[in-house]
Amino acid sequence: MNTQPKVFTDVFGAAKLGPVTLRNRIIKAATFEAASPNALVTDDLIRYHQLPAAGGVGMTTVAYCAVAPGGRTDGWQIWMRPEAVPGLRRLTDAVHAEGAAISAQIGHAGPVANARTNKAPALAPIRFFNPLSMRFARKATKDDIRDVIAAHADAARLAIDAGFDAVEVHLGHNYLASSFLSPLLNRRTDEFGGSLQNRAKVSRGVVRAVRDAVDDHGAAKIAVTAKLTMTDGVRGGIPLDEALQTAKWLEEDGGLDAIELTAGSSLVNPMYLFHGDAPLKEFAGAFRPPISWGMRMTGKKFLREYPYREAYLLRHARAFRAELSMPLILLGGITNRDTMDKAMAEGFDFVAMGRALLAEPDLVNRIKADSSVRSACTHCNRCMPTIYSHTHCVVTGAPDTLTV
Repeated sequence: MNTQPKVFTDVFGAAKLGPVTLRNRIIKAATFEAASPNALVTDDLIRYHQLPAAGGVGMTTVAYCAVAPGGRTDGWQIWMRPEAVPGLRRLTDAVHAEGAAISAQIGHAGPVANARTNKAPALAPIRFFNPLSMRFARKATKDDIRDVIAAHADAARLAIDAGFDAVEVHLGHNYLASSFLSPLLNRRTDEFGGSLQNRAKVSRGVVRAVRDAVDDHGAAKIAVTAKLTMTDGVRGGIPLDEALQTAKWLEEDGGLDAIELTAGSSLVNPMYLFHGDAPLKEFAGAFRPPISWGMRMTGKKFLREYPYREAYLLRHARAFRAELSMPLILLGGITNRDTMDKAMAEGFDFVAMGRALLAEPDLVNRIKADSSVRSACTHCNRCMPTIYSHTHCVVTGAPDTLTV
């Protein structure tokens, strides 16, 4: 139980995240950049993160650095291997030159992985058909689980070698670890299925392996955070009370410096994370037939609309703040100073911004200079389908046309 008294926290004051000091409490959330066509860092990817770094964030998050080639959501994403380190070092150096820290989101996409473009099998708690890749994910064996956990440790070591200040372990959105947490997706009968204690073994094992790798990697120390789904918003999926219990176990295990609280599922309910308009037409246009046909016919069931409001995940996150003592990062509808201050007043340690910084990478600096500044983001969510080409805001054109 969190019994710490509430005190005023300046969102623009310096803050400790584990062993790392950030210049403020504002984090650029992981948003896939579609800027690594050969699964390696490009100048385009560097600029993508250099802009919000120059624009004032305390830390930017690279999304995402898969721990294995089969763990990518698509074959052009970065996966952590020695060949990627020189480019990643150029990226971290560029962000550090702007005064910001940088985190690598590491994870395995599991049933969300595109086996077709990855040219590698996807993994899931049980055999699962992914309609976007038109391929089956195969049931992960115990050896597969062991290998994925070890791959997370290897990825953390490579992140240190590449100069990252933090790693964010992806335990959300029904990626592999999250899919094991979901009663809807995990119908195993072995030691990784059934009870929540069993279903949480993959998440806890991954975090423990990453923490051990970081602690054993010599003098260089980085922060370890995790992105955890509070609920996916679907019947039979991840309920709030189970996610809270998982978070309590992660806190007791001592492997994390903070948890970023998220929601929704890339497989069954993506709009529960985003809120706002559902860009069905644009999503259908991003795919070829027959996927585009299916999207147009059944997309409203997949892309359910949830009304946008500021800090829309706060009502769920309050339960975690009330029960946990560890640092928490509030995500979802953080676009102005009033909302940032509200998050601080309610005891959250950091805030994470996604779409608002995609629209205006310099938004943080402008809010710091004038607390009345409001984001240009319209919550149309038409940026979401651009992850299949080149991620950008279709309203402002950023990051292509914005300069800082």
